[in-house]
Amino acid sequence: MKKTIFGFLIFIGAYSFSNAQKAIWHTDMTKASEIAINENKPVLMFFTGSDWCGWCKRLQREVLLTEDFEAWAKDNVVLMELDFPRRAPQEQSVKVQNYQLQQIFKVTGYPKIFFVNPEKKPDGKMNLNSLGSTGYVRGGTQKWLAVANNIIKK
Repeated sequence: MKKTIFGFLIFIGAYSFSNAQKAIWHTDMTKASEIAINENKPVLMFFTGSDWCGWCKRLQREVLLTEDFEAWAKDNVVLMELDFPRRAPQEQSVKVQNYQLQQIFKVTGYPKIFFVNPEKKPDGKMNLNSLGSTGYVRGGTQKWLAVANNIIKK
């Protein structure tokens, strides 16, 4: 009986720990910007076509969904997903926001990742200062993180 209870507690602890490690991807740019300002971190803006873009899925599988990336992201950036699905439903306010940001950053292909430093102006408006961009990088998580670190460490 003690072994069963001990095993159950180990399972619950491991499950809780693995869920605590999951990265939080925001879909509201205003909220992500405010968090980034408060934490003094840049925002990683991931432009994706989640339900149709093969390279986006590959980037997620090889980099964005890995434990190494999630640990890095927790310490270095605030995550923002700007999705352009073809089949999945999406709130109209998110569609409008994503389209506006796509136009501002002149995104024409996916996946595209911009790193920005948000800055709140005295009039209350938000300015997004671009640090640089990247997309899919061949070679896995460590190669991608090396490119990302070069961008955000400037």
